[in-house]
Amino acid sequence: MSNKNELMVVTGADGFIAGSLVADLRRQGYTRIRAVGHKPLDQWAQLFPDVENLHLDLKLRENCETAARGAAKIFNLAADMGGIGFIEKNKTACMLSVLINTHMLLAAQKFNVQSYFYSSSACVYNAGKQTDPNCPGLKEEDAYPAMAEDGYGWEKLFSERMCRHFREDFGLRTRVARYHNVYGPHGPWFGGRERAPAAICRKVIEAKLNGHSEITIWGDGNQTRSFMYIDDCVKGTQLIMDSDILESVNLGTTEMVTINQLIDLVESFAGTKFKRVYDPTASKGVNGRNSDNTLIKKMLNWEPTIPLRQGLETTYRWIYEQYVAREKGERLYA
Repeated sequence: MSNKNELMVVTGADGFIAGSLVADLRRQGYTRIRAVGHKPLDQWAQLFPDVENLHLDLKLRENCETAARGAAKIFNLAADMGGIGFIEKNKTACMLSVLINTHMLLAAQKFNVQSYFYSSSACVYNAGKQTDPNCPGLKEEDAYPAMAEDGYGWEKLFSERMCRHFREDFGLRTRVARYHNVYGPHGPWFGGRERAPAAICRKVIEAKLNGHSEITIWGDGNQTRSFMYIDDCVKGTQLIMDSDILESVNLGTTEMVTINQLIDLVESFAGTKFKRVYDPTASKGVNGRNSDNTLIKKMLNWEPTIPLRQGLETTYRWIYEQYVAREKGERLYA
């Protein structure tokens, strides 16, 4: 376990997951945290005055060295990404995140960082394994032969291998988790980078508050996914960092639902039903994706367990408050 006086570095800290990780490290009593983000500080999802907050573009090698200097552990969660609507239209931007991980690995090697965590994605998995909505669960070996999500998925898969080779060639202790559809408070909920749970919450809230009778759904609603609540993600990230798992490992739930079932849940929180207008021309991603948790359970005797209903209701309430605040012209997180 970590010495709580050692320097913990978290990149991507201006965003949802990394910002929540910083918050959790603070709660645990870590006294030296360096949070690094690309956005100006007043645009961060969560900002803490007792943390060393750095506004840096980590695509630049010199900035990665500034971020890594003196660190005991680095949690590299920085990437230019969003939901399926964003990554399908911004492939170059997603691919350029390869500079972040490459330069952060070089900096970690240079400054003899003890441990390095990289956040990968279920988008690395072979698309041919995700054509059936009744996806039985993607095992770690299903990433090969490679046929990753174009742009974002290929960058993640390449960066996974960079971590592996820095471990094998230079002895840098690297750990990699493949995140599956993370959601929760402080995540983006409008503007194009939001993921399905937040987007659907927003659509239902907007329809309810504005007296609309219908909502638009991307695809046919039969696509399947598993969704992981942010608390499970943050806990799993730290467990994997401190584990003996050398290979890239799934971090997600096995509670698979259709998009239509996800909408059913959100409508239950709103206390109303809406006509669903399906848009088959919109981005919808693969037909079926679910996490196989055999490896993580074997290695950690743990897996994400927060039920979708529980986490989604908390998320819905948070987005509702944010939506009302936006309508009043108050500051909010997008």
